[in-house]
Amino acid sequence: MTLRTGHTGLNVTDLDRSLAFYRDVLGFVLVGEGKEEDRRYAFLGDGERLVLTLWQQASGGYDGARAGLHHLALEADSIDRVRQYEEALRAYGADFAYEGVVAHREGAASGGIFFHDPDGTRLEISVPSGAKGAPVPNESAPTCGFF
Repeated sequence: MTLRTGHTGLNVTDLDRSLAFYRDVLGFVLVGEGKEEDRRYAFLGDGERLVLTLWQQASGGYDGARAGLHHLALEADSIDRVRQYEEALRAYGADFAYEGVVAHREGAASGGIFFHDPDGTRLEISVPSGAKGAPVPNESAPTCGFF
C-alpha cells in the first residue's frame, strides 16, 4: 500500500480552548493559524511535520453516535511517557474513559490511556509494548472501542 496517514483535522467548538489543550497539555507546536472571525483554525505539529489541524466549525461537541471519527490514536515513545501524559491530563482535569494505563486486550503488551478532549473527542495515547500486565476494562472487546 502506498498511502499513509498525513495529518488529522478536527472540528472544534472553541479554537482557543482546544488550542490550549493540544498545545499546552499534549505538547503540540503551533505551526500556523487563521484568526479571521469566520475562518479560525490552527495547524499543529511535532517539530518536524504537520500532525493535527483544528477548525472552529462545530456548533456542538463530539457525537460518537454519528458517522465519522471514532477516536484519534497517538503513539508515545515509552510507557513512562504515557504516564507523564496521564499526569498532565489529570492536572488539566481531562475526562478519562478508563482508570490509568490499560492494555489493548487481555495479555497484550500494548496499551495506554484513553480520554476525551474539551469537545468530547475520544483520544488514545499508547505504546506498542510496555503495558503487559495492565488491566483490561472489557475482556470481550478491544479497549480502543471505548465501550
